[in-house]
Amino acid sequence: MYDIVEKRILQNDIEWMRVRAPFVARNAQPGHFVMVRVDADGERVPLTIVDHDQTDVVIIYQKLGYTTRQLSFKQEGDTLETFQGPLGKAAHIRDKQHVIGVAGGVGSAPLLPQLKAYKEKGIRVDAILGARSQEYLILLDEYRAICDHVYITTDDGSLGQEGRVTDALKIRLETDASIDHVIAIGPAIMMKYVVEMAKSHQRSVDVSLNPIMIDGTGMCGNCRVSIAGKTFFACIDGPDFAGEAVDFDELIARQSYYKKEEHDCFLRLKDE
Repeated sequence: MYDIVEKRILQNDIEWMRVRAPFVARNAQPGHFVMVRVDADGERVPLTIVDHDQTDVVIIYQKLGYTTRQLSFKQEGDTLETFQGPLGKAAHIRDKQHVIGVAGGVGSAPLLPQLKAYKEKGIRVDAILGARSQEYLILLDEYRAICDHVYITTDDGSLGQEGRVTDALKIRLETDASIDHVIAIGPAIMMKYVVEMAKSHQRSVDVSLNPIMIDGTGMCGNCRVSIAGKTFFACIDGPDFAGEAVDFDELIARQSYYKKEEHDCFLRLKDE
C-alpha cells in the first residue's frame, strides 16, 4: 500500500497528489511514469511523475475516466493499492541552446520536469501553455519560476492569446531564430500539428505519447506505436519519441478503441 501524503485541487477536475513511494522517488527521472491502481479490483492507469524528492512522488490527473474519478475520491491519509514505477525511458535531454515546450491541457504536468532538466543544464527554455479556458490552466507559477518566457493561449481568449498553441508557436518560430528544439505534450492531434509546424520551420521536435496502456511492461501490446515504420511499445521504449517519426494517424485511431467500455464504466461509477 502507498500512502497519500497530500492532495490539492488545482483547477476544475484537475487534481494534484503527493504519494509516499521511496523507491520510485529515489529512481525517478524526467519522462518516467507510474502505473497506479486505486484498489485491488481496479484497473491500472499510467500517470507521469511530475515531481519527487527522496521519499515522495507528485502526480497530476484530470477526472476523465473511471479510474481517475475513483482516484479523486481518495483523500490525504488514504492508500493506493499499486504505485508501480518508475516506468518507461527517461526523456532524452538534448544538447540544445534554446528549447520551447508546448503543452495542451494537462500536458503541462509532464512537460514541467523536462523543461526543468533543460534549465538545470543552462539551456534557455520557454513554454507555450494552452487550454480551453483560463479555468483549465495549471502550474503557471511553476513555469514562470523556471522559464525565460511563458506564453499562454486559450480557446476562448479568457487569458493570454486567443487561439491554439500552434498559433503562438508559429509566431515564436518565425521571430526567434535561436529556438532550435521543440517539445510537445498533450492531445495526440495537438502534437501532430506541433510536429508539422516544427518540421516546416526546420526545428527538431520530441513528443511524449499517450496511447492506451494496461500493464506498463510491454506484455499486453496495447501501447504499440509506429515510429519510422517500425513498431515500438510506448511503455518501455518511450513514452518520448522523435516527433518527426511518429505515425499520429494510427495513434489517434487506436486511442478510440475502448471508448464504449470506458463510457460503460463511467455510467457504473455514477450509479454507485
